[in-house]
Amino acid sequence: MNARTPSLFSLLCALQFAVANSADDNIRSEACNPVISHIPRSRVDSNAIVSIGYSKRRHILEIEFVNGAIYRYLEVAPSIYRDLMSADSKARYYVANIKGNYPSVRVRPRVKP
Repeated sequence: MNARTPSLFSLLCALQFAVANSADDNIRSEACNPVISHIPRSRVDSNAIVSIGYSKRRHILEIEFVNGAIYRYLEVAPSIYRDLMSADSKARYYVANIKGNYPSVRVRPRVKP
């Protein structure tokens, strides 16, 4: 490591924070403030997913699962949302194309039985 490494690391952290804050004013760290959902979701026919919503303006996909958890996926193209909504198996499409492929924010944790 050279002397510039800590400065670059600090700069990258600051840039990441700035980009995250500018992407969506409602997305915040769960530790500080809970995320409040204002994205309307439509109920879907799925064994794993209850409802799906999408913000065209912000490119945010929001999914409510049957276990009660709600997650937001950031930087999702409209075509991914359209393909998800038209998929025969929404859960299978989610696992293959969304889960782990986009930055995500937990809106609500799963409900423990």
